[in-house]
Amino acid sequence: MADVPAPAPSSLPSPSLASLRIDRSATPLKRRRRRWPIVLALLAVAAGAAVVLMPRKTEVQVSAVLAAYPSQQYADLTASGYVVAQRRAAVASKGTGRLIELRVREGSVVKQGDLIGRLDASDVMAAIAATQAGVVQAQAAKAQAEAALGQARAELANAEVELKRQQDLRAQGFVSAQAVDGADRRAAVARSALGTQQAAINSAQAAIAQSLAQVRIQQVNQTNTEIRAPFDGVVLVKNANVGDMITPFSSASGTSGAVVTMADMATLEVEADVSESNVARIKPEQPVEITLDALPELRFRGNVSGIVPTVDRAKATVMTKIRFEALDARILPEMSAKVSFLSKPATAEDQQAVIAVNPKAIVERDGIPLVFRLTGETVEAVPVTRGRKIGDVQEVTGGALKSGERVVLSPDDKLKAGALVVVVSK
Repeated sequence: MADVPAPAPSSLPSPSLASLRIDRSATPLKRRRRRWPIVLALLAVAAGAAVVLMPRKTEVQVSAVLAAYPSQQYADLTASGYVVAQRRAAVASKGTGRLIELRVREGSVVKQGDLIGRLDASDVMAAIAATQAGVVQAQAAKAQAEAALGQARAELANAEVELKRQQDLRAQGFVSAQAVDGADRRAAVARSALGTQQAAINSAQAAIAQSLAQVRIQQVNQTNTEIRAPFDGVVLVKNANVGDMITPFSSASGTSGAVVTMADMATLEVEADVSESNVARIKPEQPVEITLDALPELRFRGNVSGIVPTVDRAKATVMTKIRFEALDARILPEMSAKVSFLSKPATAEDQQAVIAVNPKAIVERDGIPLVFRLTGETVEAVPVTRGRKIGDVQEVTGGALKSGERVVLSPDDKLKAGALVVVVSK
């Protein structure tokens, strides 16, 4: 077989390869210059200038404006305690029974003898009725004995008349001695019958007295079912409800002892514990000032009414009793109290709150005492007038400062009104 010759290669390039030619006639692009480092540098310079030109804040320490009481300058010693009613009672019934009536609740004001509650007394009422019937029966027996006594007296009178007649007839010889003896015996029997009836009357009178005593006993039992106020006071706690079984002096389950707990609000005093090392600084009738946590805006005058002559070895304290000079209706038992023992009695003016500041806050500028009050981040100069020294603070007047505001402590001479400040701690 003859060989077939291979086809000759084409002299024309393929279309895909022709498209890969480089166009050298186009204008070359210029490379973009990076400008952001310059912008950052400008911003940094501006920030630095702002920091340099910004006003500097002065570092200051501040103290609060206080509402102080001049009476505290007389305080020698302070103690804490509680308001306690010196006359207080857990009122219960002497009888035992179910509570069927309760006329009071917490806060009720009662007078001595007022009925507080009542127990079921149906059994006692039945006993009273029985004893009263016994009285009637004894009175009837007495009436019967008195009637028999009258008859015995009449018979005795007849017997004595008959005896006298028989004796007269015997003297005249009309009757025998036996007839006189018979009349004498009848008279003796009549006298004996009279004595017997007199004894029956005495017995009836004793029975009446006994029945009346039984009536009084049952009436006392009835009174024991009535729970009454032992003194004037206020009900503090209601310990039982209608339907409860009341059993005094019992701890049995399901029973109650006291029905209510009440107190005489006129006997409220503060009992405060004083360290035994300081008790020598306290004396009876010493003036005190009392503040109550429940009424912080009020201050009460009082005096030491007594010092309990014993020491609590666990706390090393002595209890003192503080009497209020004038009681307030808002004072309640068990309120916590603070007592300041004073060197001299406080007046009403001494117990009025005044504005006071730390003495270091007051400076003089051009001969005028003033303080720098903090307002936001700036301070303003407030002229003041010095008053009394009250403990560690200084009273100031002028009316521009208010309790709770802050003033600069120990301001330097460069501090001016309107200056920017920053508060730092001590």
